[in-house]
Amino acid sequence: MRSPASNPLAGVGFKPQHLAEATAYRAEGFWLEVHPENYLVPGGPRLAALEAVRDQHPLSLHGVGLSLASDQTPDAAHLKALRGLIDSFEPFVFSEHLAWNSWGGRYSPDLLPFPRTKAALDRISANISRTQEVLGRVILIENPSHYLPLKGHELGEVEFLAALCRKTGCGLLVDINNVHVSANNIGVMAREWLDAVPGDLVGEIHLAGFSPDPVQGDALLIDSHGAPVAEPVWRLFEDFIARIGPRPVLIERDEDIPPFGALAAEAQKARQILNAASLVHV
Repeated sequence: MRSPASNPLAGVGFKPQHLAEATAYRAEGFWLEVHPENYLVPGGPRLAALEAVRDQHPLSLHGVGLSLASDQTPDAAHLKALRGLIDSFEPFVFSEHLAWNSWGGRYSPDLLPFPRTKAALDRISANISRTQEVLGRVILIENPSHYLPLKGHELGEVEFLAALCRKTGCGLLVDINNVHVSANNIGVMAREWLDAVPGDLVGEIHLAGFSPDPVQGDALLIDSHGAPVAEPVWRLFEDFIARIGPRPVLIERDEDIPPFGALAAEAQKARQILNAASLVHV
């Protein structure tokens, strides 16, 4: 039997090696996120582990395979499989990246950028609407990290994200580490970017660590998810939450995975910031 879900505040990405600790952990508003593509199987230990964590904590699904910015509509079989997982595990939110990994019938194992044109806005809006129709719910879209200036933009990034939300009814997953990385790499102003985001569109926030490029060093930051959240990202998060109010926040870590306690401590820090902001936004 599933225990009642608490209101999600601060959580971490679930790693199978942390199963025992994650299911036993108790903290106000703690939640877990997984990439659904790792669980699109008919049964076995993966789904058993997911069921165990879902019985104890709110769960979110963060997709990496819909290729919403592609030139083609999302794969029908993939959408059907995702809908089955959603129906079985009832996540409190489903999110995806604003990127593409397939184009013209070719696949790339990466999350790739695109020019923010009016044509792209129409194309991606149609893909988001189709996704929401099949999944039976509103989804959140995550802002990407940028590594090089891309030519051909007709709309600013926040302008483009807000327009997607207005056209489709979707929400935003604001990855503050991605904002910091992009600001460093292509010269945008992180605080100005975040200040421009309409708070009513934000459904979730991600925090993660970055790494300097092995060749370029700090001139090129990599969204590696392989380090603790950096102090500049914490400061941006605190200011952002002070403006828009508390939102569910996730600590991401996908490389150099530390003990569960280290991730839980970062979630606790985020929870303290959220609780402080809640005293102002009443």
